[in-house]
Amino acid sequence: MADLHTTNLCVQIISTHFGPLSAKVAQALLNRGRLSLSQLVRFTALKSRLVRNILLVLIQQNIVWHARSEIDGSGEEVLEFNVDECLMRLRFGVFVNQAEELFGVAGASILQLVLDHGKLTPSQIFSKLNAAATTSYLSSEDKTPIVYSQALYKLVSKHYLKPSTVSSHISPRDKRIQYEAEEKAKLSGFPTSRQLREAKETADARLRREEEEAEKIGLKRKAKSQLSSRKKGPVTEEEETVVDEAVHFRVNFDKFNIHTRNALIEHAVRERYNAGAALVIRAILKGTEDSQFSVVDIRSVPLSVSNIVLHLSSEEDEDTLISGLMQSSSKTMSAGTCIKEYLGLLSNADNPTSTGRAGAFLEFSSKGGSSGGGKVQVVFDVIARRLRRQILEGITRERHGAIGVRIVRLLMDSGKMDEKQISKIVMMPLKDVRPLLSALASSSLVSTVEIPKSADRNPTRTFYLWQVDVPKAFSFILNVLYKTLFNISARRQAEREDDPMLTAVLEKRNRSDVSMDVEGLLTLNEKEILKDWEEKEMKLSILEARVEESVFIVRELGRTVGSMDEQYQ
Repeated sequence: MADLHTTNLCVQIISTHFGPLSAKVAQALLNRGRLSLSQLVRFTALKSRLVRNILLVLIQQNIVWHARSEIDGSGEEVLEFNVDECLMRLRFGVFVNQAEELFGVAGASILQLVLDHGKLTPSQIFSKLNAAATTSYLSSEDKTPIVYSQALYKLVSKHYLKPSTVSSHISPRDKRIQYEAEEKAKLSGFPTSRQLREAKETADARLRREEEEAEKIGLKRKAKSQLSSRKKGPVTEEEETVVDEAVHFRVNFDKFNIHTRNALIEHAVRERYNAGAALVIRAILKGTEDSQFSVVDIRSVPLSVSNIVLHLSSEEDEDTLISGLMQSSSKTMSAGTCIKEYLGLLSNADNPTSTGRAGAFLEFSSKGGSSGGGKVQVVFDVIARRLRRQILEGITRERHGAIGVRIVRLLMDSGKMDEKQISKIVMMPLKDVRPLLSALASSSLVSTVEIPKSADRNPTRTFYLWQVDVPKAFSFILNVLYKTLFNISARRQAEREDDPMLTAVLEKRNRSDVSMDVEGLLTLNEKEILKDWEEKEMKLSILEARVEESVFIVRELGRTVGSMDEQYQ
């Protein structure tokens, strides 16, 4: 079951996208966990047929998992809410914008269609696009079937759309528990801790293997008659494979999240260094983009310096690289030499200490001399840890000021300390440090560790040390961010519904006859009301985008860091 703020946000999202009745069903699943259909009907006080139809919509949208319950032996179907899928709906606009930049307007329209319907087959996609061609924003040359089919093939082959199978409607936790039980059943006698760990690793590997095999069924080989009709010569993968018409496709959010992560990394490099360094990191990320499949990747694949030069071949890029290096001979430097200088800068080659490695963006090996040798890797885990730490310090500064940030940094860098040591290092009197530590603890930004001197754990003979419990701190921050997102959505809804004049103007603007000529058919007062509302909505949207970016850093990049957060403690 989800916590209070996550539940409120998910219910608000479902209410906005599917209506209040669907939100009622979602709230029951979020508050009570797994439920059967009969239990849902009882808890929601809705008719059985209505609840069934709502569940069909939510399952089609991948928001609800369903499976057979084996606990009581009845095999009754139970339903579970997919929180991650619901929260991902806040980024749908970003995904469509990214698809348009990568695959054009045709690719964006296909992605928008799949997002609206949850999952679709290629024939359903083409039929719906053709039916909506007259009212679509696509240009005349983008309405041809060949453009649609090419865009769909690119989306599938590059894994932006992935197959939706029967097993994808079952919670991964259920499959993992089932596979672990099957592996433990093979053990004889009382299993050791090593055998249990190996059983868990085998179950995880089986689950990953199933996911990888499921993603391969999206494409199929062309029939021999189609291949034989072509001229002799080398056949590319695109020429010998087609999209499988029998497969339902859904959006692969991980692939789109990669572009968001890469944009954050490029922005961080530009803020810390300059536009030239940002250009180099963008070229590296672009060169390894095809091998990036998920935000959980710890490192990028190695990339040579010569490949980076290929992505920076324009004169404008070379001028940007040269202007970013403050050297007297920079005007005579080649592009390869400039890139090596930037690689040394981004990898902190002049500071081979643990502090230098923690502040690096790359791992660069300059072996190969001036012949274009050397390999470079982007350290996603190090960057993710640093970006998440900036969020933690920002929340601390907002709530407890610069002194609170000083204490948090001290504990994250030094580990567990008692209050006297903290007072001495931060150069503050003990009477000021104690209330500040209590305030930080109330926000879950710091916590205490008890180290007893004796076995009876007497408080008078116990050391109390302070530390930053990183998972606990980020869990608190994530709850605060979810609460903020819910408040923004509620504010937008209240601004729209509580003003009858605004409601009337919006309804009038949405009429088909008025939407064709808004300037001519709206009065001056109505235009002013509409302008004020658009300004408020724009401010709320900008604020929501900023908070969502923080959620992405804390939550999605936290998957990259994983258990390595414990290194802070």
